Amino acid sequence: MEHQDPQKIEQFKGQPRLPTFAVPKRYDLTIKTDLSACTFSGTVLIGLSVLQATRFLVLNALELVINEVSFTDSHNHRHIPCDVVVDSDDEILVLVFEQALGVGDGVLGIGFSGPLSEHMKGFYRGTYVEGGVKKNMAATQFEAVDARRCFPCWDEPALKATFKITLVDVPLELTALSNMPISLEKVDGQLKTVYFEDSPIMSTYLVAFVIGSFDHIEDTTTDGIKVRVFCPVGKSEQGKFALDVAVKALDLYRNYFSMPYPLPKLDMVAVPEFPGGAMENYGLITYRETELLHDDLHSAAANTQRLAIVVTHEVAHQWFGNLVTMEWWTHLWLNEGFATWVSYLATDKLFPEWKIWTQFLEMITGGLVMDSLEQSHPIEVEIPHARSIEELFDAIGYKKGSSVIRMLQDYIGDDVFQCSEPDFVTFLACLHQRSLASYINRFACKNAKTEDLWSVLSDESGVEVNSVMDLWTKQKGYPVISVEYKDHILEFEQSQFLSYGLNGEGQWIVPITVSLGSYDKRKNFLLETKHGRLDISEMSGSWDGSSNSNEKKNQEELDENLWVKINVGQTGFYRVKYDDKLTARLRKAIVDKRLSPSDKFGILDDAYALCEACEMSLSSLLSLMDAYRKELDYIVSSKIINICCNVAKVSIDAMPDSVDDLKQFFINLILLSSEKLGWEPTSGEGHLSSLLREEVLMALATFGHSRTREEAVKRFQTYLVDRNTSGLPVDIRKATYISVMSHTSVTNRNGFESLLMEYREADAVQEKTRILRSMASCPDPIIVLEVLNFMMSEEVRDQDVIYGLAGISLEGRETAWIWLKENWDAILKRWGAGMILHYFIRAIVTP
Repeated sequence: MEHQDPQKIEQFKGQPRLPTFAVPKRYDLTIKTDLSACTFSGTVLIGLSVLQATRFLVLNALELVINEVSFTDSHNHRHIPCDVVVDSDDEILVLVFEQALGVGDGVLGIGFSGPLSEHMKGFYRGTYVEGGVKKNMAATQFEAVDARRCFPCWDEPALKATFKITLVDVPLELTALSNMPISLEKVDGQLKTVYFEDSPIMSTYLVAFVIGSFDHIEDTTTDGIKVRVFCPVGKSEQGKFALDVAVKALDLYRNYFSMPYPLPKLDMVAVPEFPGGAMENYGLITYRETELLHDDLHSAAANTQRLAIVVTHEVAHQWFGNLVTMEWWTHLWLNEGFATWVSYLATDKLFPEWKIWTQFLEMITGGLVMDSLEQSHPIEVEIPHARSIEELFDAIGYKKGSSVIRMLQDYIGDDVFQCSEPDFVTFLACLHQRSLASYINRFACKNAKTEDLWSVLSDESGVEVNSVMDLWTKQKGYPVISVEYKDHILEFEQSQFLSYGLNGEGQWIVPITVSLGSYDKRKNFLLETKHGRLDISEMSGSWDGSSNSNEKKNQEELDENLWVKINVGQTGFYRVKYDDKLTARLRKAIVDKRLSPSDKFGILDDAYALCEACEMSLSSLLSLMDAYRKELDYIVSSKIINICCNVAKVSIDAMPDSVDDLKQFFINLILLSSEKLGWEPTSGEGHLSSLLREEVLMALATFGHSRTREEAVKRFQTYLVDRNTSGLPVDIRKATYISVMSHTSVTNRNGFESLLMEYREADAVQEKTRILRSMASCPDPIIVLEVLNFMMSEEVRDQDVIYGLAGISLEGRETAWIWLKENWDAILKRWGAGMILHYFIRAIVTP
């Protein structure tokens, strides 16, 4: 029986989701690509289940020319649509039939053609250089809703199906890859047809294929999964580090999730032009070259660490996202938040000396900064239109999402699983055995919502997780916890923190952790209302662990030394505002080196945010920062540098007369680190020292420290004469290039010209991006303008413009703003309204 009004195709317009009276079960997709003409054509046979008699089939298509269409039912009757409507606004293809299609199975066949996209989305054209000749290649980027640009499909994550993919007329010398292994190749002269095995059930956004020129290396996991890394020709050795990380991560996740990797192979490909960092396509992960290639000569410690985290993130998606997929884009954070969180778990397991969980604090800060804006959004957001999904790929889903998981981990780990020690390793054992493995097993090959995860966690833990976590995922923002100390009572008040200083309306159930004078003295509780009180008289009575000593001490003196730290280890997604007494005691505890790096980081991070919101004076912030003068821990020093840079950005406009004094204060604050680390790595030096050296020298160069700049320029001049010198190790190059550009002006262009030459001659992508990040740091606005115009030239790949934008000097901001307005149409035409565009906004408009 027909249920739709035959006259109203309009009923399908303006809808966030497709109607459900027909769903796909299988796609047989054949694609023929013409790399010279930058076009493609193809056919798709879609095995459907018609669940409700209908005259309409509604699916997604965008920028495709639709050719022949027919539907063959289970009785082998062929139905030709009487009308084919392509609606580009709603990105749908509506097929209208004279008679209703009956309930049952059938096959929908569609012929189509389209252009290879120029904007790195859908099925798009990329370029590479071989033998000095620029050539075309093709790759896919379908997440979130761009499979529809390549072939007509039900382009929603819940509408999973199997895929059989065939690539026709592939040039014989090129490599063709897809999600599954090749089952057959047929050669016809200089062309070949490549047939791939049937895939398991998966969502359209995870379908992928790549046609290009590559070398590769491979290895095998302990349970026989073939892992390959495809690199530019001649650079396969640069894939070794990523290959090693991926193989170990596959083994780690197999055990952790109690579920084997579901596919027979995993390929990872360095795509010459790529819009994001990487994409977790099932069995065929695509990467920006800088995120997959590792070069011992040109990869700094930061490059190495970033690569490991990105690879473990994408491999984690093979379970979290691909095997178990969000039901709709509202639940994107289930993919990205968990993959981010678990990538730190894996990286910590593989490289424990990196102390990566301490560095996770930067992830939390990123989420806090974004979520303090009035224009923020909840982790879970309703999607009014397919294109609006792209707005969700931001710090809320990734950084806040992973941070609230970390907070939940800490809360459940201590209070529910009742582990004997409240540490991460103990918690993971519990969580692995009782929660996440159950979630993966329960929803394997299916789709899940946030509520499904909370349900599993509640079942396994016995705690109503959703009652706590719904407040964190369904409303935007987070609280600042104000704390006052009166007569051995801590009084708490929560209010929504906003970066512009006013308080919002939100209220949360907040997992509060408190340490008093010692990490052995700790209290945990839930603040479920706006106000709360905690009596600490019992804890403070013997805070230093020596009751005999306490009896001899004057109580006032005892109180004076009793520091109170809220949000121990910074695992909670909230900020803390202490009263003056508690702030003074924490400052003393910092000077006396009584606090952990995580807590020193958190105190500083909260103080800067409060200062930015006019809840703390700048003088109070600077006084607190002065307590960190002898700090040598990487994550704390990195936070100091970050705050110094932010204050400098604000002060150049707000109080220009004080800028030089502030810069000198910042230099004095970090100079000790520079003197301890020196310019060159010492034998056996650790990873964190390499990270810190790079950041400290960059900061000193940026703030105008004359000795640093002079030494850097001297080393650069030596390098130009002797490329084999050991005086320019990779971790000091960015500081060196910034120093070179600081001496550059329109009347003295030597440094700029030398860096341009280095860029043009560099073969390593890491070195090219490092130079691009430094070029616009010049204080001369005319040089900055020249650099920006260089970014628009053919010498800089479309994807690499983001690096140049990231380094614009404070003096060049106004020039960059004028340039952006004058070039807006050209920018929009070249990069489109996709992922790259927001870098222009963030780098130029935001300051």
